This record gives sequence, structure tokens and C-alpha cells, in this order.
Amino acid sequence: MAERPRAREAGIVIGNDDPGPHNAITDVPGVQVGHVTLIEGDGPLQIGQGPVRTGVTAILPPGDDWHAEPVEAGLSTFNGAGTTIGTTLIEEFALIETPVMLTNTLSVGTVYEGVVQYMVDHTFRERGDVPWFNPVVGETSDAYLNDIGGLHVRPGHAVEAIENATEGPVEEGAVGAGTGTGALGFKGGIGTSSRVIHIEGETATIGVLVQSNFGGSLTIKGISFDSLQVPPQPPPSTGNSIMMIVATDLPLSGRLLNRVCKRATFGLARTGSKGGHGSGDYVIGFSTTYRTPAAKPSIRNALAQNESLIDRAFSAVADATEEAILNSMFKAVRIVGRGGHTREALPVDPVLEILSSHGLLK
Repeated sequence: MAERPRAREAGIVIGNDDPGPHNAITDVPGVQVGHVTLIEGDGPLQIGQGPVRTGVTAILPPGDDWHAEPVEAGLSTFNGAGTTIGTTLIEEFALIETPVMLTNTLSVGTVYEGVVQYMVDHTFRERGDVPWFNPVVGETSDAYLNDIGGLHVRPGHAVEAIENATEGPVEEGAVGAGTGTGALGFKGGIGTSSRVIHIEGETATIGVLVQSNFGGSLTIKGISFDSLQVPPQPPPSTGNSIMMIVATDLPLSGRLLNRVCKRATFGLARTGSKGGHGSGDYVIGFSTTYRTPAAKPSIRNALAQNESLIDRAFSAVADATEEAILNSMFKAVRIVGRGGHTREALPVDPVLEILSSHGLLK
């Protein structure tokens, strides 16, 4: 089987800003991503036995002592039907002091335990003391394909995802926390993209990673794809959400990160999300430089003098989110899960033919 292209590789260019070298959240210096993918068994659902179609994804801020050197953080909740852990500390203290983890809805507590295990073993045990700290874990439901009640994600999988994390290209599609998810009638999953912006002679990068799992009508470059034959849809009770993780080396305070996170939802809307009643739509963002006063001095001073320059980050994060969602679908393969439930892969060739007929490919 030929490898499926990313959206930009297929000629779909979103916005005017260039991506970073990997067009990924890992273009932000020091940020790493790791996955653990769990696929096992076929046939009817047997709770506790499978089939299993789930996983864990870890997004690591720079450094190796996040508790001692946390990153500045922000948050936006578009619709709060979710089970995300750790967001109240972001709202209160504007910091993240662990990796940001993604998994399925009912495994949030297990992944939390895994992060605690990792932090104790790698940071606190040698010091002989464990302080209070706050893991951040997000989720969407993969219950349509996965034996979600079987709790197949274990703490060790969270540890493994952290230890697997690397810089550079990011595996996308039906991997990690996106193994069992679906979006806009097709297979969704993990997707990522980045944008490089320029302020006062300095460059900065905004990267986005999504776990796409939401409903609506697929839209690309303003074109609706209702004409595509959409597979039968699962009932709303199986989940209808998205996690959007934003990383940047712009020196943004928590207040400004909150504002940037809000604009990620513009990219979500452009892809056709219906923002449903039961949808948990969260944006969690962090700045890798804000708490390092010497970093990005020209941008820092320019924003202090003219905050409207943040508009450049607003457009960049919307574009990167839109492209990350498209990448999550373009790269995802067909997955058959419990009881024969199926998420079909996006039919790339017909999509490209329609876009080409409108002169929208480059």
C-alpha cells in the first residue's frame, strides 16, 4: 500500500505563513512527541478482553526537569463535555510542569498515574521527597472502535509514551491517542502542523498537535465534501471531541496564550466541525520562552509596546490547527474495531480531484 500523503504534500496549502522544517509541533525547539499504539483482537466486544483500538500520546516541553522549570501555559475550552485533568492549575497559575498527555476518555486516571510514576522515578526519588504537582491529561472517546471499558491502557503505557518521545517528524493518523478516533465521518487521529512568523526581525514558531474525534461536514479550502459517500455514523454517545495542543517559542504570558488558544478554534471551524452538544473541545497551549527573560528580546519588547502584533500568532495558530486536522485525516488508515465497527479512511483521490476542479491545489 502506498503511503498516504499529508495535506500539504498533496497540494493543499493553508494560509500564507510557511511551516517549520517538519511542519509539526516539534518544530518548536525542544518539544518532543511520543506514542504508544494498542491494537489487539477482533470480533464482538467482550468488555475487558477487547477488541483494543486505543493508545497514548505524550507532548514533552523542553528540558528534563519540568517541575523545576515549568513552561508558561494557557487554555481555552470551546465546549466542556470532557474529562481533561490539570486545567484548573493552568487557569490559576498559568504553568505546565509535566508532559501533556492524550488518551481515551476512561483512561485519563490511568495515564495520570503513569505520569506520576514517571515523575517520581525520574525527578523526585533521587531527591527523597515528592512535592505536590499537577499532571495534564486530555482525552477523546474511542468507544466506537475500542473496548473502552476494558481499561487496556495501563500506567506503563504512559511512561512508555514519554520515553518514546523524540524531536523531528511526528507519526500521524491512527496512532497513539488517535488510534480509535474518527472525524467528520471518516477515520481521524493524530495530526500536526506548524507556522513560522516574523516579528521585529526575529522568527518564532507556533506548532499544533490534534487528537481529532469530532462530527460535522468535511470542508477544505471552503469547499464542502457532502457529496462524498460518508460511512454510517456512530451514535453521539460514543464521543464527538477534539484536543488541540499548541506549543510556541513566542514569549507569551498566560493571558496572551489564552487568547492564542481561543483562535485555534477558527481552524477547527474551517474544517467543518459542528461544535456539538456532547463535544469536548479543548485547546492547551504553552510557551517555551516566556519564563526565560533573556529569550526573544526583540519580540518580547515589541509585544510589550504594541500588543496588536499578536494578530500574527492568531492567524498562524488557526492555520496550523486547520492543517493539523487535515493531516490527522489524510494520514489515517481504515480501522475495523469492536463488533466490526469501521472508520473508513478519507478517500484522498476524490478529495483532490474536487479541489483541483476548483483550482485550489498548488
